[in-house]
Amino acid sequence: MSARARPRGLHLRHVCPPNGHQRRHLNHFISRADASLTSAEATPVSNDPSSTFTLAVKDNIATASFPTTCASPFLIDYRSPYEATIVSQLRARGARLVGTTNMDEFGMGSHSTHSVFGPVAQDPEGDAPIPADTSSLLSAGGSSGGSAVAVAKGEADVALGTDTGGSVRLPAAYCAVVGFKPSYGMISRFGVVPYANSLDTVGFLAREVSRIRDLIVGGGTRPGLWAEHDPQDPTSLSSAARTRCAGGREGYKFDTAWGKKRPADLLRGLRVGIPLEYNIEELDPAIRDSWARVAALLQSSFGVRAVPVSLPTTRHALAAYYVIAPAEASSNLAKYDGIRYGARATSNTTAAAAAEDGSAAAPASDAAEGGVLYAASRAAGFGAEVKRRILLGGYTLSAAAMDNYFLQAQRVRRLVRRDFDRVFALANPLHDGDADPESEPPSFDLSDLDERVPMADKRGPEEEVDFLLCPTAPTPPPTLREVLAKEKNPVEAYMNDVFTVPASLAGLPAVSVPVSVQPGGAGEAGRPGAAGLQLIGQYWDDARLLGVAEALVEVLRDEGMGR
Repeated sequence: MSARARPRGLHLRHVCPPNGHQRRHLNHFISRADASLTSAEATPVSNDPSSTFTLAVKDNIATASFPTTCASPFLIDYRSPYEATIVSQLRARGARLVGTTNMDEFGMGSHSTHSVFGPVAQDPEGDAPIPADTSSLLSAGGSSGGSAVAVAKGEADVALGTDTGGSVRLPAAYCAVVGFKPSYGMISRFGVVPYANSLDTVGFLAREVSRIRDLIVGGGTRPGLWAEHDPQDPTSLSSAARTRCAGGREGYKFDTAWGKKRPADLLRGLRVGIPLEYNIEELDPAIRDSWARVAALLQSSFGVRAVPVSLPTTRHALAAYYVIAPAEASSNLAKYDGIRYGARATSNTTAAAAAEDGSAAAPASDAAEGGVLYAASRAAGFGAEVKRRILLGGYTLSAAAMDNYFLQAQRVRRLVRRDFDRVFALANPLHDGDADPESEPPSFDLSDLDERVPMADKRGPEEEVDFLLCPTAPTPPPTLREVLAKEKNPVEAYMNDVFTVPASLAGLPAVSVPVSVQPGGAGEAGRPGAAGLQLIGQYWDDARLLGVAEALVEVLRDEGMGR
C-alpha cells in the first residue's frame, strides 16, 4: 500500500474535542479506527495471521491512516504525506493500527496534561466507574501517557512512544506496564516529529517484555528491528556499524547458548550496580523500600552481586538536559509559522489563544495578510509549555548565554556518558579508544566518588557491572488535580525526570518494569502498588538487557512482587 493511501473502508474519528477537557473517559486516544472494522481493513502487511497484534501510535509519529497532530492547535488537521519508517516496519510484522494516542504537546511535559485535547488519566482502581470529573484520577505520566494507558487497558498489545528524557519510561512506571527506550540510533526516527534530535528515541510499551524483545531482537527467520538501517534517517546507525556493535554483545542470536537459557539462569552471576546518587531525599519511602527488596531478592535467590556504584555527574544531568532539549526544540519548532507549517492565525484565533493562556492579544493587523504572520500564528498555535521551552532554548542559544549554558551543558553530557562507561564492564563500541585493547581503562576522580563505594586501587572502584538498577520515578503518580495545581511551578514537574534523563543524555538502552510496593506505602496520592524499577545497560546491549528484564519480571511475579 502506498504511504499516501488510506485503507479502503477505514473510518476515523477524533475521540476528544480540541480545547476541551474530555469527560467520563480517560482521553488516551486522539483518533481511533472504527471498532467494527476487520483486521484486514486496518492493513497489517504480514502474511502470517498468527503474528498479528494491535498497535497504538503516539500522535507525533506519522501514520498513513490517521492525522498527526502532536496534540497541538498548530497541527490540528495535519495529515502526513508519508508514514514513519517504524510504523511500516511494525505493519510488516503484523501490526494492526487501532489509533493515535494523546500526549503532551510536541512531547513537552511529564504528565500528558499539556494537550489541546485535554489531559490523560489512568483507569480507576478495580471496577470503579470513571467519574464525571477526571481530575480526581491519577496522572498517566508523560509525554507518552496515552500510549501507556492504551496498553494498560488492553486496547493495544504494543504502543509506540517517543522518549527524549524519559517520556516512555515514566508513563510505564505510573501505569504499571513495561516501557523500553532502545539505544540511540537503533530505531529509525524518520517520520517522527522532532523535539530534540540528539535525544529523541522511539520507545515501546507493552504489558510483557517478551513482546518488545521479539520485535527488537527477532527470532527464527524474522530479523529484529536492531538489524534494520534506515537510509532516510541520518541518525540511524549503518548496517556495518550495527553488525560491529552486535558482534561484541550477547543475546542477538537465539541459536547461541545464551539465547537458550531459562529466565532465572539469565540472572545468575550478574553484577548489578546500585547508583548511590539515585538515593535522593525526594525519593518516596515506599519506592526506596521496593528498590531495596528487589536488590536483596536478586542477591539471596540468584547469586546476583549488588554493587554500589557512583555516578558523580548525575546531580548535574537534569539541569544539562533542560538546557540542551529546549535549545534543540527552539530550532526544530522555528518552521511552525503558519506559512510553511501549521494553521495560519486570524484575529479570532489569536484572541482565543490569548484568552486561554491569559496573555495580551496581538493586534488584529498582526494576523492580517500585511501584518506579522509569524507572531500571531505562533501565539495562537503553541501552548504555554511549548512557548516556555522555546523561550528558554532561544535564550541559551543566544550569543550572550551560549558559553555559560549550552556549551557547559554539552560538557556535562560528555561527563555523564563517561561516568556510565566507567562503571559498565562492557566497553562502549562507539568510542575510538575501545579498538585498542592496551589502552588505559577510564579512571575516576576520587574526590567525586561517594565514600561508600569500595575501591580496588587508585583507578577507582573494585568491580564493574553488567547493568544498573534504580527507580524509574521518584514518586508515585499524583492526581491530575495536583498536577494542574502545580503548573505555575514547572520546575517541580521537571524533577520527575531525574532518574530517566541520565540514560537519555548518554544514549543508553533502559527499560522500566512494574514492581509492587508495600500496601499503603505509596502515600495518599499514589495507587498502592504502582511503581517502576529501571534497568540501564551499556550502549547496544539491548538484547541482553531485554532478556534480563524479562527474567526479572517473571521472578518478581513468582515472589508476589510484580504487577
